[in-house]
Amino acid sequence: MLMQDVGAFHPEFVDLSTSTAAQWLWLIPAVPIVASGIIALLRQPRRKPAAALAIGSLGCSLLIALYAFAHVVSNWASGITTREVVNFTWMQTGASTVDLGWVLDPLSAVMMVMVCLVGLLIFIYSVGYMEHDENFTRFFCFLSLFAGAMLGVVIANSLLLLFMCWELVGLTSYLLIGFWYHKPSAAAAAKKAFLTTRVGDIFFLLGIVWLFNATGTLLFYNHGSGSMEGLALANLLTQHAGLGLSAAGAIALLIFAGAVGKSGQLPLHVWLPDAMEGPTPVSALIHAATMVAAGVYLVARVYPLMAAGAPLSSVGAMAGTTAPLIVVTWIGSATAVFAALIAIAQNDIKRILAYSTVSQLGYMMAGLGLGGVAVGLFHLITHAFFKALLFMGAGSVIHGCHEEQDVRRMGGLWPVMPVTFATYAIGMLALCGFPIFFSGFWSKDAILEAAHQSGFIKGPYYLLAFGALLTAFYMTRQVSYVFFGKWRGHGHAHESPKVMTAPLAILAFFAIALGIIGTPAWPWFHAFLDGHAAAIDLHAFAEADFLKLLGTSAVIVFLGLGLGWALYGNKSPAAEEPDALEKATPWLWAGLRDRLYVDEFYSATFIVFYAWWARVADWFDRCVWGGIVALVTWLFRLWAQLNRWIDNEWVDGGFDKTCDELSSGGGLLARVQNGRVQIYLRVLAVAVVALAVILIWSSRS
Repeated sequence: MLMQDVGAFHPEFVDLSTSTAAQWLWLIPAVPIVASGIIALLRQPRRKPAAALAIGSLGCSLLIALYAFAHVVSNWASGITTREVVNFTWMQTGASTVDLGWVLDPLSAVMMVMVCLVGLLIFIYSVGYMEHDENFTRFFCFLSLFAGAMLGVVIANSLLLLFMCWELVGLTSYLLIGFWYHKPSAAAAAKKAFLTTRVGDIFFLLGIVWLFNATGTLLFYNHGSGSMEGLALANLLTQHAGLGLSAAGAIALLIFAGAVGKSGQLPLHVWLPDAMEGPTPVSALIHAATMVAAGVYLVARVYPLMAAGAPLSSVGAMAGTTAPLIVVTWIGSATAVFAALIAIAQNDIKRILAYSTVSQLGYMMAGLGLGGVAVGLFHLITHAFFKALLFMGAGSVIHGCHEEQDVRRMGGLWPVMPVTFATYAIGMLALCGFPIFFSGFWSKDAILEAAHQSGFIKGPYYLLAFGALLTAFYMTRQVSYVFFGKWRGHGHAHESPKVMTAPLAILAFFAIALGIIGTPAWPWFHAFLDGHAAAIDLHAFAEADFLKLLGTSAVIVFLGLGLGWALYGNKSPAAEEPDALEKATPWLWAGLRDRLYVDEFYSATFIVFYAWWARVADWFDRCVWGGIVALVTWLFRLWAQLNRWIDNEWVDGGFDKTCDELSSGGGLLARVQNGRVQIYLRVLAVAVVALAVILIWSSRS
C-alpha cells in the first residue's frame, strides 16, 4: 500500500509484510539494557566481566542493526523504500487502547548503526580511560543502560514509547554526569541537566496528550491510521489552536520544546556545557551519539507534523513554509552563533568542545528547518563521529597531561602525543568544515546551501555563515594552545595506550570517509533518506551554484583558520598571561568568558522567582494549610473529648447504675435464696398467712 504524507518527508513508502529484521528489532535496545541489569548484580571489583558484558551487548546490537540496515538498503536498491512496523496493544481502558511498537525505515536504520558504532568505540575507549576508577563496574552498568535507552528512542514507532525511553535517557544522563558525585561541581551539573531538560519535557508531555486526544493514537505509522500519516494530519490541520496555528502546528511546537531541552538549544542550553563534569567517555557519548542527538532525531521523526502546520502566508518572504519549521530554523541559527561566540573565550578543553556541540546542534536544527530531514540528519551523523573523536581526543590529552584540562597549561604536545594529535587534527578540520576532504564540510555545506536557496529571509544564512567562521577560529585557538608552542604544564606528558588511541583512528577514518556519501556528485545519503535513486554525476562539481558556495565556504573557513593562527599559532604565552583576544577587547572577552551572563540572568530572575515562590508556598503551607489542619485537629479533639464525656458520664454512668441496682437486688435475693429449707417453709407460711388475710379482707369488703 502506497502512502503519501502531508508535509512530505518521504515521497513514497511501501508497507511490506514485516520482515525478520523488523520482528527482531526490539533486541537492539533490549540486549544492552539486559546487560546493564546483569552488571548491576556484579560486585564492584569485577572489571573484566562488566566491560565484556557492556561491549559484547552493544556489539550484538551493532550486528543486528547492520543486518536491519542492509535489509533496508537492499529494498531501496530494488526501488522500494521500506517502512515496516510491529505494533501491539499495551493496555486498554474501555474502548480506548494504548498501542506501542517499533519501526524499521531508513531514518531508524541509519540512526541505529550510528549509535551502536560510535557507542561501541566509546565503550572500548572507556576501558582504558576508567581503568583505575574504583567504580568501574557501576560506570559500565550506567553506560550500557544509557546506550539501550537511546536505541529505544530510535526504534520507537509510538510517541509514548519514545517518551519512556526519552526519560530513561534523562535518568542515565543524570547518573553519568554526576558519576563522580564526590565532586560538588559534578553533582550540581547532574541536577542542572536533569531539571533543565524537565522544563522542555513538560511541554513535550503536553504535546503528547494533545496529539492522543486529537488523533486517538500515538503510533507514528499504522498502515495509514498513524498520527504521522495523511488522515490524522489532515484532521489536525482542520483544528485551530489560536495565534494563527492549526492543532498540527501547536502540537509540533510543544514537541519541539522537548527537543530544545534535550539538544541544548536556546534558551535551555545551559545544562549542556556543564555536562562535561562527568568522565570524558560520558561527554563523548552525550555530545555525539545519544542524548543531544535525541532531540534532533525527535524533530526528524515528527517531521510530517512539523511540515503540516498552517503556512504563514502573511510573512512575505517566509511564505510557503510552516510556523514550526520557522521556529526550528531561527532557534537553531541563533544557537549556532551564540554558542560559538562563547566557545571563543573558554579555557577548559572539554568546555570549548561542549559549546561547540551546542553550536553544531543549532546547525542540525537549522538544517531540519531549511532543508528537511536528510540535510539535518547528515550533519548529525557526521558530527557524531568527529565530535566523539574530539571529545575522546580531549580525554586522551587530559589522560596524558595528568588530568589537566586548562588549555593554557598545555602546549607542544604534537611530538609527544603524535597519534592523538593526528586524529584530533582530523576531527578539528572536520568540525571546521575544511573544504573537500572532510565530512563536516559536506554536511555543513548542505545546510548553508539550503539556507541560501530557501524562501526565508537571509538572516539564518548569514548567522550560520558567521557561526562557521567562529568555529574555525575557536578550534584553531584550542589546537594552538594544546599542541603547538612550548609545554606549560607540570610533569611530563605521554601518549595514551592503544585501547584509547585505536578508537580515535577508527573515528578519524569515518570523519573523512563519510563525506563521500553526501557530495553533490553522489548524494547517496540524501537519496536514501528521501526515498529516491542516487546517481553518480561528476558534472555536479562543475555547476556554478556549487562552485560559488564552495568558494564562499572556503573563504569563511580559511579566514577563521587564518585569524586563529595569527593570534595564537605556535606561541607560548604563560598560563597566567591574558589571552590575545582579551588584551584587544577585555570587555568583550569578559562577557564571552562568563557565557554572556545567561546563567547569572537565570539566577537573578527565574531562580530568584522560584526561590521566592518556594518561600511563599512554605509560608502558605505552614500558616494557611497548616492552620486549617490545626483547626480541624482541634475540632476533632474537642469532639473526641465531648464523646468521651458523654460516654463516661451518660453511657457508662447509666450502665454502671443499672449494674449496681441489679447487683443490689441480686444480693437481696441471694440472702433470701440461701438453700436452707426451713427458711423457705417460714417464708411460705408467711406468704400463706398473708394471702389468707388478703382473701378474708377482700371477702368482707
